[in-house]
Amino acid sequence: MSNETDPGLSGGHNSRTMTEADLKEAYYQMVLIRRFEERAGQLYGMGLIGGFCHLYIGQEAVVVGIQMELKQGDKIITSYRDHGQMLAAGMDPRGVMAELTGREGGYSHGKGGSMHMFSSEKHFYGGHGIVGAQVSLGIGLAFANKYRGTDEVSVTYYGEGASNQGQVYESFNLAALHKLPCLFVLENNRYGMGTSVERSSASKALWRNGEPWGIPGMYVDGMDVEAVRAAAAEAVAHCRAGKGPVLMEVDTYRYRGHSMSDPAKYRQRSEVEDVRKNHDPIDRVRRELLERGVAESDLKAMDDKVKAVVLDAAEFAQTSPEPDPSELWTDILVGS
Repeated sequence: MSNETDPGLSGGHNSRTMTEADLKEAYYQMVLIRRFEERAGQLYGMGLIGGFCHLYIGQEAVVVGIQMELKQGDKIITSYRDHGQMLAAGMDPRGVMAELTGREGGYSHGKGGSMHMFSSEKHFYGGHGIVGAQVSLGIGLAFANKYRGTDEVSVTYYGEGASNQGQVYESFNLAALHKLPCLFVLENNRYGMGTSVERSSASKALWRNGEPWGIPGMYVDGMDVEAVRAAAAEAVAHCRAGKGPVLMEVDTYRYRGHSMSDPAKYRQRSEVEDVRKNHDPIDRVRRELLERGVAESDLKAMDDKVKAVVLDAAEFAQTSPEPDPSELWTDILVGS
């Protein structure tokens, strides 16, 4: 597997490996995630979303590129910055937004909120609030795939802030020992809460963190959807062939604070503006589509379609009733 040693954004020149149709699909999905998240931020500001809310704005190319290489039955698990993964997996924007607002029509019937919603139909297993906890659950999903004799993979997302948690390394050991079909996706958006990865991690090449267990690593420009998809194709094929896990570090960036309560004063505004101007994943695909001769009107039509979907989701979320109090007694386990 190809590796790079530069821990910064590489500039991510598109390799032009995707067809025009694929690029259009990637563009639509990324715009959907961004507009959905922007609307979620607005609803949070209006007091319609309670609790925590971690937005995915800026990181859209990661999940969209990886999702394009997955098939029905592949498992997905992630941390609390999870709305993008849900939408890319095909979960209904109405159900996701309704869950954010704590309504009956949400995926967890209004009880899970931003960080805890699931869809067995889409093989999406959360949304988890404990930093790094989902990684050990992700290898459990991979073990189930292997036990059942399928070629399905488990895609386990976590951030650089969780990368040095002990349970992550325990998971590496078990995944390598049993050659589990698990793709570890380390979304390095540079800041865990308010601490830069340079200040928190002795390892500066996080894609190499699996080397003690013989886990191959990959470094990918996470602002380039084509680069992410190409890397995902190689990694997923490795897992499906029974060769064990892969660790993929995707170098990405979040434009907003860690959560809606974070003003992000620990970084310069110029840094964010530079990434937006020179590395934005949506702008990159838009430029390539235009270079290929796609009309501005076609892109506007997709933008308008996304706008309608998001407005519909927001309206549904605000008009869906709150869950009945009896829901307090459902989906719980009682030991004897």
